[in-house]
Amino acid sequence: MRVIVGLSLCFFLSIGAFAQSPPKPPIDLETFIERLFPVQEEDIDYESIYEVLFQLYQNPIDINRADSEILQATYLLNPSQISSLITYRNRFGPLLSLYELQAVPEFDLQTIENLIPFITIGNSGIRSKKFWERVKEEEQAYVLLRHQRTWETRRGFTAADTNANGTISSRYLGDPNNIYLRFRIQHARDFSLGITLDKDAGEQFTWDGKTARYGFNFFSFHFTRYFVGKWKTIALGDFQASFGQGLVFGAGYTLGKGAETVPTVRRSSIGILPYTAALEFGFFRGIGATRQFKNWQVSLIASHNARDGRISISVDSLESQNEIISSFNQSGLHRTSSELSTKNQFRETNLGGNVQYSHHSGRFQLGANSLYTQFDRPWIRTPQLYNQFEFGGQSNSVSSVYANYNWKNFLLFGESAISQSGGTGSVLGFVSSLSKQVDFSFLWRKYDRDFHSFYASGFAENTRPINEQGLYIGIQIKPEKRWKINAYYDLFKFPWLRYRVYAPSEGYEWLTRITYQPSRNLIAFIQIREEQKDRNLSDSGEPSLPYLVKPVKKQNGLISLETQPNKNLFLRSRILISQVKIEDKITHGFMILQDVQYGKERWRLTGRLALFDAETYDNRLYAFENNVLWTFSIPAFSGQGMRYYLLGQYQITPKLTAYLRWSRTVYTDREVISSGLQTIEAPHQTDTALMLRYFLR
Repeated sequence: MRVIVGLSLCFFLSIGAFAQSPPKPPIDLETFIERLFPVQEEDIDYESIYEVLFQLYQNPIDINRADSEILQATYLLNPSQISSLITYRNRFGPLLSLYELQAVPEFDLQTIENLIPFITIGNSGIRSKKFWERVKEEEQAYVLLRHQRTWETRRGFTAADTNANGTISSRYLGDPNNIYLRFRIQHARDFSLGITLDKDAGEQFTWDGKTARYGFNFFSFHFTRYFVGKWKTIALGDFQASFGQGLVFGAGYTLGKGAETVPTVRRSSIGILPYTAALEFGFFRGIGATRQFKNWQVSLIASHNARDGRISISVDSLESQNEIISSFNQSGLHRTSSELSTKNQFRETNLGGNVQYSHHSGRFQLGANSLYTQFDRPWIRTPQLYNQFEFGGQSNSVSSVYANYNWKNFLLFGESAISQSGGTGSVLGFVSSLSKQVDFSFLWRKYDRDFHSFYASGFAENTRPINEQGLYIGIQIKPEKRWKINAYYDLFKFPWLRYRVYAPSEGYEWLTRITYQPSRNLIAFIQIREEQKDRNLSDSGEPSLPYLVKPVKKQNGLISLETQPNKNLFLRSRILISQVKIEDKITHGFMILQDVQYGKERWRLTGRLALFDAETYDNRLYAFENNVLWTFSIPAFSGQGMRYYLLGQYQITPKLTAYLRWSRTVYTDREVISSGLQTIEAPHQTDTALMLRYFLR
């Protein structure tokens, strides 16, 4: 949550009075995403990230029960403040009111204001009624309905034609509408239950038990209880888990390098959480439970779920035929006959657990993880030179030990894991407050080329913790109240080959952001990021060397000015630039945008106008856009053109709120957009999104 709040210091509304259960301010998703990811990438799972973090936001921490590990998980407090709070509790006993935070040494007013929405004191008597009575009376019960569509006709929705070889060309089976439906009812630290349904554009809305399509293409459900006797958590249906530094259980999301350069390098043992996203992989389906035994807790996980993949036939030396999994389908898309043929083709069973000890002082934590995964068929990849150390077989196991220790102004952490192959993965680091003005972080990691962990999200340059060694240093300096400087440097290497890199390689990345905020309503910053990594370059000229591995250097710059002249009007102006150097060739990208937001009590309008010019795809520019609730829009812009959108939000009744978004991209350097079945025979693309949220009570 300082992954929500620490990232959001500049945009939470001030809280005028403190209470035990103050109302929660809304989350500014744009600032949240940008501070996490200064340069957005396509392989980041934004929806899953937000879903997990939103669960933390919706389930405030009991400030009297939280140890240093949980306090760090909020990312709200630095190590010195965590140590001060624990010392205060040990000396004076549990806090009686949130007002009492003002008496804790090292806590200033700004820290308390940012902390208040994410903490609570006890359960405030919510358990005085029976469980089903609480469910029936819960106010946080709502239904969401979302519709999205691209209005230009993509090739996949046109009539099929005949290819040159006489075969009928592939087309999408369904219509171009994306429909999403969610029901949810929950109460912080008590219960959560819900259903999520989703149909992507191009998928059929049909009832077919053979392909597990019951109207919607994807169906997810969960039922989670908290603090039932000595049971800390009981989860049925779909859920995720996060323990240690994410080398075994990573909760499906990865934080790390971003403009918050210090706190986000460290993962936290959030435990078992309900899964509510619409992504069709990366979660458990079954039962998960955590039992508390004084200073010990034990968690068990049992999951059995269908997975998408392509089945092939292999012939062994005795000429017998066997079915194998040749590839996974993680897109979750089932638009064509080929994509549909991968749906639910194999079964995955997971059995896992966690044991964790927390010292009564709250300063020390020790734990162990283990996860066993079995498929109903062997997974045999198509052999390539770069993937020969990747997982292959029908089962895998991975186990780890981890520890966290709060020593004075240091939070030390680490985890070491080993997989069935014998490959190991390790993370070791610390976060420290060197003074009131300076925070510092350090992280070292090493992942073997044969380290296999399917649900891991350890800190890494790669999308997975495998085949990597690296050293990260981050710093945050606040020379005085109005100024803040964030910077990091990350040095990494890949001992074995990677996809599109056919040789051992290395690289580095650094970022600097300087922020100036003279008042609550004005903030400006400048940010520079540079990354250099090796990549295959084609046309080497040598028949025996179709590729040469050469460094590719990318530089990105961002200048931003945000102001709020009054409570109704918000303005943002930005300039984004990029430069890419491949050998002696340098290319550039440029984007300028203006955002305007105006609203009253019941309605709000948000608009953007942007111009962009990026020479190549490597120069593409990412700019997070406001969208309807729980929806992400992070398009990549390359070529030349204009982008604009308008988003409206209106509270029709106290129970019903509507969101409507219209966006359009117009290119001046092309007549055709995209390729394959996604091709649009026009220089423009128009998209809409409509969402209705209805509170049942």
